Amino acid sequence: MKEISGGVCAPKGFRAGGIWCGIKASQSKRDLALIYSEKPCTASAMYTRNRVKAASILVSQINLASGRCHGVIANSGNANACTGAAGLAHARRMAQLAAEEFMVEPNSLAVASTGVIGVPLPIDKIEAAMGTLADSLRSDAAGHEAALEAIMTTDTRKKDVSLEIEIAGVPVRLGAMVKGSGMIHPNMATMLCFITTDAVISRDLLDRALRKAVNGSFNRVTVDGDTSTNDMVLVLANGQAGNSPIESEDTGYEIFAEALGFLCVKLAKAMARDGEGATKLLACTVSGAENETAAEVLAKSIAGSSLVKTACFGADANWGRVLCAMGYSGIEFDPDTVDVRFASSAGEILVCRNGASVPFSEEEAKRILSEEEIEIIADIRAPEGHKGRCTVWGCDLTYDYVKINGDYRS
Repeated sequence: MKEISGGVCAPKGFRAGGIWCGIKASQSKRDLALIYSEKPCTASAMYTRNRVKAASILVSQINLASGRCHGVIANSGNANACTGAAGLAHARRMAQLAAEEFMVEPNSLAVASTGVIGVPLPIDKIEAAMGTLADSLRSDAAGHEAALEAIMTTDTRKKDVSLEIEIAGVPVRLGAMVKGSGMIHPNMATMLCFITTDAVISRDLLDRALRKAVNGSFNRVTVDGDTSTNDMVLVLANGQAGNSPIESEDTGYEIFAEALGFLCVKLAKAMARDGEGATKLLACTVSGAENETAAEVLAKSIAGSSLVKTACFGADANWGRVLCAMGYSGIEFDPDTVDVRFASSAGEILVCRNGASVPFSEEEAKRILSEEEIEIIADIRAPEGHKGRCTVWGCDLTYDYVKINGDYRS
């Protein structure tokens, strides 16, 4: 496995583009994107578990039910959520507009939106810009970059990755982009993730690989505890690589699934690092739990604690907040067996043993917690056989998070 350039355009047969159509006020910010494959793709997707779902999610769930798809049209600056029947009609119209440009069926396009909730989508602006959007498609890194920029909202960093692997000697590529900065919480987050691959793979195995990858990455990220209305992870496989079809859980499947998992973890960590107002990436690891699921719940409770997050922002070794967060997670464990460490590139320090304080240097702890990437390590040291372990990613909570979200609409 090696990292390459090109993003979603790295795999054969994909084109992408992005333009400004007028949804966002500033002409310097693209707000309409399209990723397209001339050859129909095998498709799989996962969506938000929020009961309040944007129109784009409802339409995409229907359009992707067949497992076949040519691409996705996406806008930023407007979530098209909580917009009623008109919103659904607008989401369907987005798919129809893209389909008309390429003379394919409207139900062969996925739709995605991100931005402000509860505001009508200005579909007329999208209609007027469709020709320009179609003309913007390119099969190189520039096309990928334009599409990525067009789906960003409060993101401050571009988050993408592309890989090349070999399956039975045949080069296979995967490319991806993700947007997400705030309203990030497991199941999944305010995120849009589009993944392309030229692999030949069955729908069932693509589904299986995607669910495994998402559960080990995007569903282990938390920024602020809010699960969005618009979340989507979509993977499109157009088969242009020409590898032997992946139709069973053989070596080829394992290679592909490992690459997809690596890609999603890298994007998940990048999303946590770019949390709204964040200055630090947090990796919270719990070990010694009864099983992986228990460890995951405990780690999410730590990473999601506002008090833990603010302590990390202030480089304050307030380890009691870690145990507190574990204690209200709902998972049974013995607090008197827990050790807590803080670590970073500046070193590692033990701050709690057997659920109680130990002497440590506050100055050293502050130095460790002042780095941009911090590890919080909680070892339950449970009875033999309890080897559950999980890492969850988050970020610190800063003044800027409140500033960004206090006037998000205005």
